[in-house]
Amino acid sequence: MVLHNVTFWRGFVFLGFSSFGELQLLLFTLFLCLYLVTLTSNVFIIVIIRLDSHLHTPMYLFLSFLSFSETCYTLGIIPRMLSGLVVGGQSISYVGCAVQMFFSASWACSNCFLLAVMGFDRYVAICTPLHYASRMHPTLCAQLIGASFLSGYLFGLGMTLVIFHLSFCSSHEIQHFFCDTPPVLSLACGDTALSELGILLLSLLVLLASFFFLTISYAYILAAILRIPSAEGRKKAFSTCASHLTVVVIHYGCASFMYLRPKASYSLERDQLIAVTYTVVTPLLNPIVYSLRNRAVQTAVRNAFQGSLLGKG
Repeated sequence: MVLHNVTFWRGFVFLGFSSFGELQLLLFTLFLCLYLVTLTSNVFIIVIIRLDSHLHTPMYLFLSFLSFSETCYTLGIIPRMLSGLVVGGQSISYVGCAVQMFFSASWACSNCFLLAVMGFDRYVAICTPLHYASRMHPTLCAQLIGASFLSGYLFGLGMTLVIFHLSFCSSHEIQHFFCDTPPVLSLACGDTALSELGILLLSLLVLLASFFFLTISYAYILAAILRIPSAEGRKKAFSTCASHLTVVVIHYGCASFMYLRPKASYSLERDQLIAVTYTVVTPLLNPIVYSLRNRAVQTAVRNAFQGSLLGKG
């Protein structure tokens, strides 16, 4: 069965880190350790928020879904990458590549929208604290989370269709460890200008729309913080946003660098290493940042360990 000159059984082959030779075993060990910490940390954040009643607030509800999204994102990419480091070049079917691209793009876009929603939550908490409970009610929170994931799936589907309507009639070797848009697009034959423009516009729409809402939210937050008379009050108000801001800077920095560049600046080998930052490192930073900078999460972790020790005693 043939679709656009690519057979389903043939598909593609990931070259991964084959150019690193004997260093692949070292990379496998490093990435495996990072992945296990990432997976454990994100699942731990979800469980802690679920178990501790003090964290049953919109802010931590959104954080738990962000951790869930990061977990799903890494599950679709890293296990196959680790396997490739051990057994060498791995094949993936045409449909499998499209499915992987759809889900990885969907989760990445959902993360952007979830971060924007978390910025809105901080705006309501700081700018209208007396009305926070009534405005951020469970129904609205569920709607915001649902809209974030639905929007992510729609944009992920759009990006996948833009790529996979093309013909792939030359090399089927992907100089990467997963079906990301730049390396797959580089294998297409014929004129890819419209597809490149489509990917750029979709990426701009996701990043700029979510970043616009973040900017508006934090503009109001900053104005509200500056009106607080005491330095201690300003510090306390800003500390509630510090973790979120840190994650936003890291997430949008990586995403903007990868997807808002002209094709002339692409370097598949270099971009493969950069991709490690947003597939392995960035999902790890989310739980670490919130664990190290958020007192409520730290308290919940201590209570969980103390309860565990008392139970054993």
